[in-house]
Amino acid sequence: MTTFYLIRHAEPRYDEVIERGIYGMAFNFGKLTDNGMLQAHERGKDPLLKGAQIIVASPFTRALQTAAIIASHLGLEVVVEHDLHEWMPDINPNKEVDGEGAFEAYMKSKGEKDLKNAFQYETFDAIKKRMELVLLKYTQYDQVIVVSHGIAISTLTHFDDVIEHCGVRQITL
Repeated sequence: MTTFYLIRHAEPRYDEVIERGIYGMAFNFGKLTDNGMLQAHERGKDPLLKGAQIIVASPFTRALQTAAIIASHLGLEVVVEHDLHEWMPDINPNKEVDGEGAFEAYMKSKGEKDLKNAFQYETFDAIKKRMELVLLKYTQYDQVIVVSHGIAISTLTHFDDVIEHCGVRQITL
């Protein structure tokens, strides 16, 4: 059995991307706040993580920066895994979408597809499947740190799990 330490990225900031008028998927270039960097440093010192052998991370900046800071404390390699990315408010990322409206619809329907709304968000089951497929690639390790996003992690714990910035959840596969 492999123990996975699922860590939500630390506190992000988006002021720089907003100043540049960057929206859509490029919004994910937001980096950590000063407080977020402190959160990541504290998590990197967590004795719970001392036996980990590798860190796998979402490709989004806030997760990569969190993973890099944690790795600096543990002397671990960081591997980027595309499918650890954030929930998608629209599965057609080439158009502008009302992310807040899609999130409200997602939460109201508990992540299920609701044919009554116009949003084409990624469902809970679709997120869970991609997350599990990534984790299965790392079951040859005893302990793995996974740095990802709140909604993505909640598919591996429970639907309404509110994960704090740099919070950790532990599962085994």
